[in-house]
Amino acid sequence: MSNTRIERDSMGELQVPEQALYGAQTQRAVDNFPISGQRMPAAFIRALILAKAAAAEANVELGQLSASQGKAIVDAAQGLLEGDFMQHFPVDIFQTGSGTSSNMNANEVLATLASRLMGEPVNPNDHVNCGQSSNDIIPTTIHVSAALTLHEQLLPALVHLVEVIERKAVQVHPFIKTGRTHLMDAMPVRMSQVLDGWAQQLKANIAHLQDLLPSLQALAQGGTAVGTGINAHPEFAARFSRQLSKLTQVQFTPGKNLFALIGSQDTAVTVSGQLKATAVSLMKIANDLRWMNSGPLAGLGEIELEGLQPGSSIMPGKVNPVIPEAVAMVAAQVIGNDSTITVAGQSGNFELNVMLPIIAQNLLGSIELLANSSRLLADKAIASFKVNEPKLKEALSRNPILVTALNPIIGYQKAAEIAKTAYRQGRPVIDVALELTDLPRSQLEVLLDPEKLTAGGV
Repeated sequence: MSNTRIERDSMGELQVPEQALYGAQTQRAVDNFPISGQRMPAAFIRALILAKAAAAEANVELGQLSASQGKAIVDAAQGLLEGDFMQHFPVDIFQTGSGTSSNMNANEVLATLASRLMGEPVNPNDHVNCGQSSNDIIPTTIHVSAALTLHEQLLPALVHLVEVIERKAVQVHPFIKTGRTHLMDAMPVRMSQVLDGWAQQLKANIAHLQDLLPSLQALAQGGTAVGTGINAHPEFAARFSRQLSKLTQVQFTPGKNLFALIGSQDTAVTVSGQLKATAVSLMKIANDLRWMNSGPLAGLGEIELEGLQPGSSIMPGKVNPVIPEAVAMVAAQVIGNDSTITVAGQSGNFELNVMLPIIAQNLLGSIELLANSSRLLADKAIASFKVNEPKLKEALSRNPILVTALNPIIGYQKAAEIAKTAYRQGRPVIDVALELTDLPRSQLEVLLDPEKLTAGGV
């Protein structure tokens, strides 16, 4: 065929697209795994290319590669990252569990480009993969890609969301609303107290994610096939981490035990668990917004979210809380991703986990989804919602649960009688309390003042 060329590997000859930068092993993977049509995440491929550049620099320092070979590989990597590199990485996510196909894809592409730069052959296995195995470079790349996307995307997005919530809390501090437990009327709360609660949830998630970064930044590189470091220079792991840290401006270190980092994916499972916890927090906030926005006539109608698009193809004028709904779906997806990663983490059989590609896909997918949706939630829902003060005051004035404040004076049973009467007759609790107690209106007004009740105490 005129649009293909012949490439060779240890298993023989194979036809490869004529213009492809990759070689036979990548083509075998393309042929063997026509499963999902989904490629490895761009963040993963970027980290893999960076790791290959760092390995080349380290191997030049250690005399394992010539300076010209190392420079050609590094220049090839930098050139790839400056362009549309994903077109050269066609391997399906559902491939060999070690990620060998993706590793060889990177090796072959970089070898082709480096060979062109040098004017002489650069070998994908002997040169680009020098001192490495798929079994340590792919676990390393999972850690590196997750650490970079946390630093660059998710943590900044969550900090932004917290800042927007805290600014909004200041704006809505004067407003008092009916609190709810079990979705039923409860004691009043300030709108600012509600938002401060959201902010604290997210701050806790940020702190937990930051606590996990040192574990993510400890790498399996140097363990090669099974953790013993066969075919890698004894100083390779340290030199590799130092070079990668220079390339990324993130501090990476060799793992304390390479057997653990190759044979398990416990760190990825732990990080995913915290991403799930973050998703749960976002779903709570999204659903609170949906409930408060419900109506506008037949629901709570406490706030009005920014109208972003028509809400119905048949009901004119309907506007829906689309951003909170999208965020809730993201949270559901992240929870599902965590289940996949949990199962995959159990596949650390003896010296190697064999579900590495799907761990990478789901871990990075969760980080990206949470980062993008956090910014949308901040900018298109929380920053712009309006408070419906008349609706808040109407509900507060008729809330029989305010009678809780009278418990220390008239007792629980008498207070319950007042609450039930007020609810049954649809009257303000202060009017019923005036009839059923000896307390003067002036005292009742002080005791039942919603603003005072948001401060707690007796």
